[in-house]
Amino acid sequence: MSIKSDSRHLYLQVIDYLKQDIEAGVYQENEKFPSEFDLAKKLGVSRATLREALRILEEENIIIRRHGVGTFVNPKPRFTSGIEQLKSVTSMIEEAGMKPGTIFLSLTAQEPTEEDIRRFSCSPDERIVIIERVRTANGEPVIYCVDKIPESILSENFDRNDESLFDILERDANRKITYAVAEIEPIGYHEKVSPILKCSPEAALLVLKQMHLDDWDQPILYSVNYFKANMFSFHVLRKRV
Repeated sequence: MSIKSDSRHLYLQVIDYLKQDIEAGVYQENEKFPSEFDLAKKLGVSRATLREALRILEEENIIIRRHGVGTFVNPKPRFTSGIEQLKSVTSMIEEAGMKPGTIFLSLTAQEPTEEDIRRFSCSPDERIVIIERVRTANGEPVIYCVDKIPESILSENFDRNDESLFDILERDANRKITYAVAEIEPIGYHEKVSPILKCSPEAALLVLKQMHLDDWDQPILYSVNYFKANMFSFHVLRKRV
């Protein structure tokens, strides 16, 4: 059935039509779309119009196009969170009704870099504990984490059985994180992280970098988290001023 023309551009109509089909289950998660020729013919539009619609759908992370293979429906994000809400990874996974897990990859204490000294306002003699982990949801790897904490706050001997660094810091170091300064950016294939998270070469990642601080505005924890972009959705509430 061809789409019906209205006052909007055709590619916008195609986008809405395909979204409705995905929502209605005509195309299931991870299912391959028909070829561009067949889909354009079905919708009664040119291939150029279809390609523009598919480009936008890919930018919205609704579909993924694999060169030489085809176009597939991306799974809906399983985890959603407001970027203005400071939650631990453990909480995000639990709120999605899944069981959090942790795979420890490495734990070391090193001399601070110049960037560490600036971030933590520490001395060059202050060692930094670096924790490299993979967080899992129901056993599936979903986030690759690198966390940095001054050794004076948390030693290397903390209990690794506790899933949440927030809880560890509050219990063992009596330091409660109350807010964070964050930046988030999308990236493509990452040579180290993508294989660890079992991502396909075409799958995108979301990188969340955060400096966590306590009630006294003291920096406690710097984290860099790589999220599977097709499984996580972050949003922000913006108010007019």
